[in-house]
Formats: sequence, C-alpha cells, structure tokens
Amino acid sequence: MKCSLQAITVAMVMASLGLLVPKTIAADEHAPRKAVLVTGASSGIGLKITEVLSANDFYVYAGARKPADLGRLDAMENVSSVRLDVTVQEEIEAAVRFVEDQGRGLWGIVNNAGVGLMSPLVDGPVSDLELTFAVNVYGPYRVNQAFLPLVMESGGRTTTISSISAFIASPADGGYSASKVAVEGYSDALAIELHDSGVHVSVVQPGGYRSEIRRKALEHAVASDERGEMELSAEARKGLEDWVASNETLKEPYEVAAAVLHAMSSGTPKRRYMVTPNERQANFTIRSALRRVVELNEDQVYTYDRDELVAMLDELLEAE
Repeated sequence: MKCSLQAITVAMVMASLGLLVPKTIAADEHAPRKAVLVTGASSGIGLKITEVLSANDFYVYAGARKPADLGRLDAMENVSSVRLDVTVQEEIEAAVRFVEDQGRGLWGIVNNAGVGLMSPLVDGPVSDLELTFAVNVYGPYRVNQAFLPLVMESGGRTTTISSISAFIASPADGGYSASKVAVEGYSDALAIELHDSGVHVSVVQPGGYRSEIRRKALEHAVASDERGEMELSAEARKGLEDWVASNETLKEPYEVAAAVLHAMSSGTPKRRYMVTPNERQANFTIRSALRRVVELNEDQVYTYDRDELVAMLDELLEAE
C-alpha cells in the first residue's frame, strides 16, 4: 500500500509540474527493475528520491556513510545500501564492485550528495571551499567516471542535483553557488561528450525544500568558530539558527524526486529540471538567468538590439 500511495502522490506532483507521468508508474510488476545509484541517500532530498524511485519500479543502490543510515536504507523494499563517501576514491571503487556483483547492471546515476557551508568568501577558511567542491563537483565527476561504463552498457541516464543557487548567488554561501555553477558547466560538457553513447545527461535544480543541509551548515559554522577558523557573531549565529528552524516550514521535496523520476523514466527526458516550491523562487531564478544574458550583451562589439534578442528567444522556444 505504501508503494501505491507513493506512486499516486508522485503522479499527482508530476502532473502539477507539467511532466508526463512515466510508464514505470504503471509498469508490469513482473518486468525486471532497472537499477539506479543514488548518492547522499540518507536524508532529505536523497532519501525522498530513494523512496520514490524504489516505489516506482526501480531498484535503488542507496549511498550513505553512517552504519545506522545504511541499516535503515537496507530495511526498505527494493533498496540496497552502499557505503559511499563521494570524496573517497576507494569507496567509490568498492561500490562499483558491489553493484557489478549484484548482477542487475546499472541504468542510472543520481548524483545527489552535497554540502552547503555558510562560509564567507572574503575571510572564510580555504578548507570550506575545498570541501564544498570536493563533494559537490568532484563527487559527481568521480562517481560518473566510475559508474558510466555500466550505464553506457544499458544506454541509461545520469543526473546531478544542482540548485537555483547556480543562478542566484548569496553572500552567505558563495562557495555553494560557485560549486553549482561548476556542476552546470560540467553537465553540459558531459552531455556533449556522451552524445553518441545513448546516455542522457540532465541536471535537477531545486529551490528551497526541506532537507538536512541547513542543520549541517549550522553545525559546521559553529565548529569552525570554536576552532578559531572563522568568527561567528552572536547575531550571525542567531540568524543561522532561525534559518535552520525555518526548514520545518518548507515543503517536502516530492517535486524534486518527481523530476528525478521523470529524468530516469521518460522517453523524452529534459536536460534541465528547475523545481521550485513557489512562483516567487521560479520568477527570481528566471530573471537572474535573463539578467546574465542582458549583461553579456551589454556594450559588446556585436551587441544585439531588443528585436534581435526577442527573435533569438522565439527561435529557442520553437525548438523546444
């Protein structure tokens, strides 16, 4: 019953997003399940993706680090936990061997593992930026390199969880925004590289949904302050604590999981899935992207006027 309710919920969410409901929601129960690896599956968006995929005819290899999380994931139907720290090459290689030994092959990769550290760019510790890129950028790079031979055999999919922060920068988490810009460029280049392989590449760009990333960011900031690596004023700490408390008011990331399901299931998957919990975030993101176009075009040698820009936009819209 749980799986059925999960599938119905996701079908409704996908309809609300204007995505066609993949056939896998109503697939033949006797058909073999395609296997998908999900990194960072212990909580938040990664856990919701694991729940949704496993309830909709996929077998999920759920990556996590802590023994308690691994045990909890193993208890789920159609899920096998995999110890996987995306910053440790030896664990990635061991995960590949584990998946190969299971004999299901691998249809998809969902690079979800990520960190967001509230660390200033001007005087924050370099180690914070290094950790952010190690997880958010080099993590997908390493995981894709290791698992893509299996995905290429199946002609499957790889997707990475990016963020609208790739378009909306914040002075409080500039390293996070920078890492997500890198993910966007990496994914575009990878898609070109894999064009003839049959493997589809996509990115999912969530807005503000409920997750554990805020709590972990606060814990990291407090620890950095205590070690003397950066100064966290009482006012700044209170602001972070309020920010973490507001996590409880955010929407569960069903819409993000639904987008991943579409990317893994649809016969016509998209390159990009922007998924926001409200119209305000969507509007701000699109405006930010258009502002970049305006800034790119301003006073350059081959500047286009308004009519020419609108004609370009119409051409692109017709091509979709």
